[in-house]
Amino acid sequence: MTVDDSGSGTGTPPDPEKPEGEGDEQDAADPLALRLEQLILGAERRYTPFQAARSAGVSMELASRFWRAMGFADIGQAKALTEADVLALRRLAGLVEAGLLSEAMAVQVARSTGQTTARLAEWQIDSFLEGLTEPPEPGMTRTEVTYPLIELLLPELEEFLVYVWRRQLAAATGRVVQAGDDEEMVDRRLAVGFADLVGFTRLTRRMEEEELGELVEAFETTAADLVAAHGGRLIKTLGDEVLFAADDAGIAGEIALRLIETMSNDETMPELRVGMAFGTVTTRMGDVFGTTVNLASRLTSIAPKDNVLVDGAFAEELIRTTEAPASEAEAAAAAEKAKEQGEEPPSYRFALQPMWQRPVRGLGIVEPWTLTRRT
Repeated sequence: MTVDDSGSGTGTPPDPEKPEGEGDEQDAADPLALRLEQLILGAERRYTPFQAARSAGVSMELASRFWRAMGFADIGQAKALTEADVLALRRLAGLVEAGLLSEAMAVQVARSTGQTTARLAEWQIDSFLEGLTEPPEPGMTRTEVTYPLIELLLPELEEFLVYVWRRQLAAATGRVVQAGDDEEMVDRRLAVGFADLVGFTRLTRRMEEEELGELVEAFETTAADLVAAHGGRLIKTLGDEVLFAADDAGIAGEIALRLIETMSNDETMPELRVGMAFGTVTTRMGDVFGTTVNLASRLTSIAPKDNVLVDGAFAEELIRTTEAPASEAEAAAAAEKAKEQGEEPPSYRFALQPMWQRPVRGLGIVEPWTLTRRT
């Protein structure tokens, strides 16, 4: 919500119950839209941006930074803000004043929260509420259905959102506490993988929009479920591609192979390819960055259909943790030695096959390895 200081509210403030001026959108707004807004926000429009900042005891400059970070649209000096907006400004500014957050960190909190919840809200309206608010009986309008439905759903969805957030926060906090030192909290050694639908661009030209949307939703849902079930973290989805990470190379390898196996058994899905790398990764606002991530992306682009490619560091980590043998000859020798000593032979989950070294744009020469499940 970018704003300026023109018309800065000197003199007697406008009547909060009565819109004024051509810039105020309330008179022209749809009555149902206003009722829904008031229901969801729990308050009526009362303040211009300047009045909200002043009531919160926050400078317009800082208020503007917070609103931009949260992704709010520019409303000029329209009277469109509520007591909740004032309270949010007070809370963020209070965290800064108390020294709990720096101003830059408070802006990051606003941005990450805004981006995440904006996507969630769009999904809920597009895929959830839109379907539920279809008139159940002939002659009923969507207007007659929407308000009471949201009135019933809102408290339940709010409680559920807080529950999931607390669960995710607990898991993320646990990972930070287990980190070896402060540097490891930001620059960590992770396994990072991209899973990419093959030929997606061609599909977009052949399929109807609704079919394409259903395919993407099925792919993202399947990927998210598999990543979560096997202990990984879904970083983001990009339509025809998902990015995931895991603390352990073995976990990432299992996720990658499960994705290939699951998708190949679904005739409605195109082929899949996965590229993974292991190494130092920088984490920021729930995303991951760095050479390891770039390498995983490049390996995905050269992976054959329904195959998993990993880099040398990923292969070395699987060998170090005895998840895979360095070679089949080594596996046979270890099995023979165990047999002679009357012990159980090593049990490897994965098999690694080195491929030809090749140049990878921006990363030099790499030696990919094909990862498969060892029978």
